[in-house]
Amino acid sequence: MSESAESTSKDASAGYRVLARSYRPSNFDTLIGQDAMVRTLTNAFESGRLAHAFVLTGVRGVGKTTTARIIARALNCIGPDGKGGPTITPCGVCDMCRSIAEDRLVDVIEMDAASNTGVDNMRELIDGVRYRPVAARYKVYIIDEVHMLSKGAFNALLKTLEEPPAHVKFIFATTEIRKVPVTVLSRCQRFDLRRVDVETLMTYFTSVAEREGAKVEEGAIRLIARSADGSVRDGMSLLDQAIAVGAGEGKLLTEGAVRDMLGLADRARSFDIFELVMGGDAQGAIKTLAEDYAAGADPLILLQDVLDVVHWVTRLKVAPSAADDAMVAELDRVRGKALAEKLSMGELTRAWQMLLKGVREAQAAPAPLQAAEMILIRLAYLTDLPTPADAAKALAGATVSAPNPSAPSRPSGGAGPAPSSSMSSAQSRTTMPQGTTHGAPTAMARAVAPQPHIEAAPQVELRSFADVIELAQTHGEAVLRAELMRAIHLVSFRTGHIEVRLTEGAPRDLPNRISRFLGNVTGARWMVEVAQSGGADTVGEQMDAQVRSKREDVKRHPLVQSILQAFPGAELEQVKQIGPVALPAAFATPAPGPRPDAEPGDDDYGEDNYIDVDPAGDLDL
Repeated sequence: MSESAESTSKDASAGYRVLARSYRPSNFDTLIGQDAMVRTLTNAFESGRLAHAFVLTGVRGVGKTTTARIIARALNCIGPDGKGGPTITPCGVCDMCRSIAEDRLVDVIEMDAASNTGVDNMRELIDGVRYRPVAARYKVYIIDEVHMLSKGAFNALLKTLEEPPAHVKFIFATTEIRKVPVTVLSRCQRFDLRRVDVETLMTYFTSVAEREGAKVEEGAIRLIARSADGSVRDGMSLLDQAIAVGAGEGKLLTEGAVRDMLGLADRARSFDIFELVMGGDAQGAIKTLAEDYAAGADPLILLQDVLDVVHWVTRLKVAPSAADDAMVAELDRVRGKALAEKLSMGELTRAWQMLLKGVREAQAAPAPLQAAEMILIRLAYLTDLPTPADAAKALAGATVSAPNPSAPSRPSGGAGPAPSSSMSSAQSRTTMPQGTTHGAPTAMARAVAPQPHIEAAPQVELRSFADVIELAQTHGEAVLRAELMRAIHLVSFRTGHIEVRLTEGAPRDLPNRISRFLGNVTGARWMVEVAQSGGADTVGEQMDAQVRSKREDVKRHPLVQSILQAFPGAELEQVKQIGPVALPAAFATPAPGPRPDAEPGDDDYGEDNYIDVDPAGDLDL
């Protein structure tokens, strides 16, 4: 390359401005996607109701800083003849407009709060507020990413922000509006800039590509607009890169070229993977995934593309008219409709939940490809399982097979314990769907068998308050069991009716919760009545008294006495009781039965009924 050619190349490179800067809007007519804000500002300028402070919030690249500069220009525009006032349509040719556009007007101060976070920076800014503008009509302070200011800086700004001089305007921009103190927000006029929709971005990017002399397929523009995620600046950067990709060839920039640039899989391949997994073909789905990965596609983006397919098909399931939109690609319309007709809503929602969880797993996994493969395998095998509705129907029609009384209680030669006599009948029965044989279980039988809790619970007979406490323990109601032992003074107990006095500080809804719990478990109606006086000590209090008594008995034991004498100053720290601890007699006493003709033996509680203090049967002090 000659010296002159090299110099020309360098000059061209130095003079190039990226599209995001070259096409930055200079007035509200060229600002896209923020019609609501523009309408409000237009009315404010026309009526002369201009706020002294504005805060602009929104995601990156939607035009916050651009809007702030346009507002600064609109406030200071003097028109081509130099006699104009504030206007929503700045002329762009006067000295004020040109100076602001070229960032050389000293009365428009733009600062980045991320690098000027301290209170000293804010005090320096406030010191200049009292001076009138040098050349402009208003002195405008634009603070970008204002949420980065420190607490002290915000506090230093508050008074000035509330009552600024008439010649000062503040414009704040932030992506984290929740981090801005409410005291600051209440002093500003707030505008929420929205994400720009895909259709608007496509129209805008198409016009920019035409002005740049680039030929870009509609599918390529759609990909760029979708990848921009509502951000104009992100989309312009992608368009700039895409034009550079196709500039060397001078041909039409295709959708495939943009996919390769972005590391995306072919849209048709995303539909292929989804169809394969929903058809139970895990091998085919993994093979397609591997081919896309070898072509340069990111496994995480592949999963997100499949997730997008699920969303699109679900939309068509509930709103088929969405396919009639002219902006929808033919591939999405045809294949989306076919899948929406084929798949049920239950299958789609389950696929959405699994893929959504799978995307998070792939993000955290050390090997995203392996994580993506496991997710597709799980989704493929999910199609073999019955839906929750099918499982419920199978359970509703299930038959119960009682165990053979003549069968041994444990396998021959086995070391396992014999079944406990207190085992619930729900645990000792086997559920089998109707129509099954004693051969290999079907897929439905495998799905039903692990769910015995859905089966109707057997009738439970409660003959004392001890039974209630034990019932709470066996059903995993640890909180309720503790409240029964520590918050209840038992006044009386009979089947279907409990009278109690609550301890001070006990939950006021405890009687209702006890009644509801007993009704759900026993299938019978239980009334829990609250008395204002009377009642025995709580179970906890009586058991504490037992512990204290046993402790004193232990201390009087000759062996313990000799140990304490051998070690002067030693104290008895802990007493362990081997075996279960029985409840106080008052709470284990059987209640009278509900039938007047009941036989005496019916209400015998039995000697083996007790409550363990903890699962190990130990009593710790």
